[in-house]
Amino acid sequence: MAENRIQGKLIGLAFDGTGYGADGAIWGGEFLIADETDFDRAGHLAYVPLPGGAAAIREPWRMAASYLYTVFGEKMMDLDLPLLREIDTKKLMFVQDMMVKGVNCPRTSSMGRLFDAVAAIIGIRYTVAYEGQAALELEMLADDGEWEGYPFEWLSEDGYQILPHSIIQGVVRDMENRVSPGVISARFHRTVIDMAAALCRAIRQDSGLTRVGLSGGVFQNAMLLKGLIRELSVDRFEVFSHSLVPANDGGISLGQAVCAAGVKLM
Repeated sequence: MAENRIQGKLIGLAFDGTGYGADGAIWGGEFLIADETDFDRAGHLAYVPLPGGAAAIREPWRMAASYLYTVFGEKMMDLDLPLLREIDTKKLMFVQDMMVKGVNCPRTSSMGRLFDAVAAIIGIRYTVAYEGQAALELEMLADDGEWEGYPFEWLSEDGYQILPHSIIQGVVRDMENRVSPGVISARFHRTVIDMAAALCRAIRQDSGLTRVGLSGGVFQNAMLLKGLIRELSVDRFEVFSHSLVPANDGGISLGQAVCAAGVKLM
């Protein structure tokens, strides 16, 4: 909002890796109704465990295990996935035990961690040297000629909660059917675009808002950013994104300053 000098309420998509949420959980997949100084949370990715806390950022296989356990339960170990053959079974069982007992497993709604999980499920990367590496490699692998997506669903009680089950089931089914990782990556990106646009339409119906702001480190993903802008524009939204200020943590201080000062963005 600060970069584009707009004020008043809009639908804000905050897709990032790690953000401290108002409820104490780790946010990063949020749909907000926001203005210059305040926000209401209209929707978010459903919470999943972040096994080991910061260790799950360095080791995306942990987020893969989190999503697989959330969707398949203990049957996850029966899936035909490279991850389950290449990561030590003792480590996987240890992480599963952490999630069952709720030990060192803060809740997260992070879109960045969902990208990490998919990258690990399809065997792209299990550990990273820097945050976002797995998601970057997932984007680079995507087949530009594939436009099919996976089903998605949400609950609409106490705000919209996007459920991971249909998406993860689709990714796993394609892996077990030996669909190429490039096609799976493209289908996943298409799903996130379709899901985000559909939820914006639902929020517009509830609120009457027609402006959408896109921010957060996940929007450094050009395939996601361009695809979502195109989809929202077709749906007659006015879309704002970054061109001067970094979409990731580098732009946070500007927003904080505007919010703290109550500056009018004219």
